[in-house]
Amino acid sequence: MRLRHDLQRPSARSAGRGLSSLLTAAAMLAVLSSEVLADSVCYKGVNLSGAEYGDINGVYGRNYIYPSQKTVSYFADKGMNIVRVPFRWQRLQPVIGEKLDAAELERLKSSVEMIRSQGMTILLDPHNFGYYEDARLMTPELPAQAFAGFWIRLAPEFANEDDVIFGLMNEPYDIPADDWLIAVNRAIAGIRAVEAGNLILVPGTNWSGASSWSSDRKMGNNGIVMAGVQDPLGNFAYEVHQYMDEDFSGTHDTCPQAAEAAEALERFTAWLRDHDARGFLGEFGGSKDPACLEGLREMVGVIDRHPDRWLGWTYWAAGDWWPESEGNNIQPVSGRDRPQLGAVMQSPPVRAGNECSTVN
Repeated sequence: MRLRHDLQRPSARSAGRGLSSLLTAAAMLAVLSSEVLADSVCYKGVNLSGAEYGDINGVYGRNYIYPSQKTVSYFADKGMNIVRVPFRWQRLQPVIGEKLDAAELERLKSSVEMIRSQGMTILLDPHNFGYYEDARLMTPELPAQAFAGFWIRLAPEFANEDDVIFGLMNEPYDIPADDWLIAVNRAIAGIRAVEAGNLILVPGTNWSGASSWSSDRKMGNNGIVMAGVQDPLGNFAYEVHQYMDEDFSGTHDTCPQAAEAAEALERFTAWLRDHDARGFLGEFGGSKDPACLEGLREMVGVIDRHPDRWLGWTYWAAGDWWPESEGNNIQPVSGRDRPQLGAVMQSPPVRAGNECSTVN
């Protein structure tokens, strides 16, 4: 929270009283400044890529992996307190409408337990872009009930665990916003129907980009449509992603749109405030290019300045198999920190206490 202080010069008629008032004001300012500095977001962490790799028939340990304890411990030691865990919907539920695969569910649950043992929160992320194999959500092949059914089966496995957050879906991109809202509300209703009170993160369509959130796009305007999210518990936040390269995709090593990325987060913050909502930055990243590093600092700074609206962020990405040459990679090399890590972790430490509970 920003505080505005209007200072007036002390009256010449009462220098003593003016000095006393000035000292009192200075003391109050020190206290208020301390409170502001002590205030921070709840979550600062990283996406640990690996479980979303490969096709549905991929072999565990050969084609895809879950995070290792060594990697999780590294980021926990750096002060991060949340891991976003991408995984494949169809690998966890091989047949739409049917039960979850027992072996894959056990791998996911073991990963959750290991991350938990490091004192970190887990953000579950079906990394499917609004698809199940070649079927797009909100088509006859994959209706809203299929998506809700998946969450109805998955949510009870982690229901009311206060360190597990449900991210509904990674980056739906070609679903009309009106259709996506139907799928979102059906999934939320299903999660609450099985009595899971966990925090839910809701993305928009159009890749859930912060820069395009309130823009009229082919798939619709998230800023208008997604205001219609319905949660009987009110325990949800909007998840956006934001990169700084030429097309906001995060696939280039330069950051010509770093300033626009920070401005996009400011605009999204205003949207959150206008709608009395909360936000979470699920993906952002950049290379070691100086412009990218400065952009990362600016983006994190925006979030830190508005802890009343932002829950936090997870950087994209790291992971034991994440390509070393990938520009956004912050997986350590030979035990050495990547410069991007320092850029995002220069901000105040995360908030602690019951106010950061993920369960209503």
